[in-house]
Amino acid sequence: MKKIIILGAFILTAGLLNAQTKNVNKRQENQKERIRQGGKSGELTKKETKQVVKQQRDIRKTKKVAKADGVVTRKEKAIIHKKQTAASRNIKRKKNNDKIRK
Repeated sequence: MKKIIILGAFILTAGLLNAQTKNVNKRQENQKERIRQGGKSGELTKKETKQVVKQQRDIRKTKKVAKADGVVTRKEKAIIHKKQTAASRNIKRKKNNDKIRK
């Protein structure tokens, strides 16, 4: 009986974590696609691409740490959101500068 309760609690927690990070994941996918498209079209240089990819890696690490204890707090969500906003702004800035891809 205890095993069933523990298993149920685990499944519920996993479901809640997944729901909490759904928008974060979608936003991350959009940014990943913008980076891919920018590198392919020449809007991003190799150096710029490396910089924005590194920023995405940092966001994933932050998200993983936030989810580690089973609850993503408001403060953790705010930090992730702030990092994603900065990354999005950085991608836009780098894609729209006049540097030529080499």
